Amino acid sequence: MTGRIEEVHGLDPAQLHTQLPGWTTPKVLRGLVAHWPMVAAARTSAAAAVAHLKQFDHGQLPVTATTAPPQAQGRLFYNADMSGFNFRREQIALKVVLDTLLKYQPDPDPPGIYVASTTLDSFLPGFGTCNPLALGVDDPLASIWIGNRSRIAAHQDVPDNLACVAAGRRRVTLFAPEQIDNLYIGPLDFTPAGQAISLVDFAAPDLQRFPRFAQALAHAQVAELGPGDAVFIPSLWWHHMEGLDTFNVLVNYWWRPVPAWMDAPMNALMLAMLALRELPPQQREQWRTLFDHYVFHADPDTAAHVPAHARGVLGALDANTAAQVRSVLRRRLER
Repeated sequence: MTGRIEEVHGLDPAQLHTQLPGWTTPKVLRGLVAHWPMVAAARTSAAAAVAHLKQFDHGQLPVTATTAPPQAQGRLFYNADMSGFNFRREQIALKVVLDTLLKYQPDPDPPGIYVASTTLDSFLPGFGTCNPLALGVDDPLASIWIGNRSRIAAHQDVPDNLACVAAGRRRVTLFAPEQIDNLYIGPLDFTPAGQAISLVDFAAPDLQRFPRFAQALAHAQVAELGPGDAVFIPSLWWHHMEGLDTFNVLVNYWWRPVPAWMDAPMNALMLAMLALRELPPQQREQWRTLFDHYVFHADPDTAAHVPAHARGVLGALDANTAAQVRSVLRRRLER
């Protein structure tokens, strides 16, 4: 019932910067980072990949390691009654994590071990120079993800994302943002890792509890990635990520093609829930009209009738006006 993510073959990594900034739909880029020494090491063995990583580990900062019992089968999720989670986190030296992953490689039923979203420049300085990729976007944040078999529930991120498989195999399942109704998303403010997630277990979906998930699957896009492959995940696309091997490494790059002064959209959503969701239906519709006028359908004509010097937040925003808006909001929220 699922489709395949559009694939791009033979793209010269040196030409990525000429194409990536304009993409708005998902793409698999086969062999994009096959030239990385990290990929070559991973194709030799997990031990060689670990040795490659260790040469950049200065050992001065512990990483956050997530561990789950074997019965979780790599699914990092809530506990049974959603009062907590089925994993624990601890601060530990990266080399200890790497050695532990190698130790458990022969184990058919190991605990889940996962180091998520660890900033490359801070924890593995020099890795990016040795394994380069020119994206052609401003200020990308490069992170590394290391672990054994894992299943990360479908979630969405605000930034665009280029995820590169450096070791092991990954299965990625994508859904367009409009599939939110069919994915049964959990709490916004109590989440396993900061982002709201789908409550559906993709390995064994309960279609009695989550019947609309069948519709989501009908619109899913899926790909399996090997070492050297990459996938572009546009902003707000839901993505379910699986590490399929006993040792997996992913390097990803996040970026937002917007001015740095812009605020996080989730802040606006949470405030809208606080201010609008419980209004009577007729009033909510009236506010929808205002949002369409001032936000979603705003154009140069929206405030053209107001003298430029008097437009305030109706005019062009910049860092100064953004700071003024934040100041006003802080005062109003503190009431």
